[in-house]
Amino acid sequence: MKYSEEPNIDYVKDIANGDIAFETQLIDIIRNELPFEIKEFQQNFDSKDYLRAAENVHKLKHKINIFGLSKGYIVATDFEKELKKSSFSNYIIFKEILLTIENYVKTL
Repeated sequence: MKYSEEPNIDYVKDIANGDIAFETQLIDIIRNELPFEIKEFQQNFDSKDYLRAAENVHKLKHKINIFGLSKGYIVATDFEKELKKSSFSNYIIFKEILLTIENYVKTL
């Protein structure tokens, strides 16, 4: 399964509901926290600390949701559950979602 959703900054604006300060805060959270959280996830996954990796995915799925990526949110939720069972069938697609978001955030 290839991931095809695109992040949508308008969804962030909808969440902020016209509050420019809140919208700016959401974007800053994404810019500042997202790279760290992705790196931390990968480190935990690579070291086979799957429970911590699941905690990282839990945080990341909320960033995924901020961009209106409903399919991505579902994949992240499923992957979070899988990690708790040391299962990884959604790993590749989850990484594609993260890469999609990382590339998009660079344009903000």
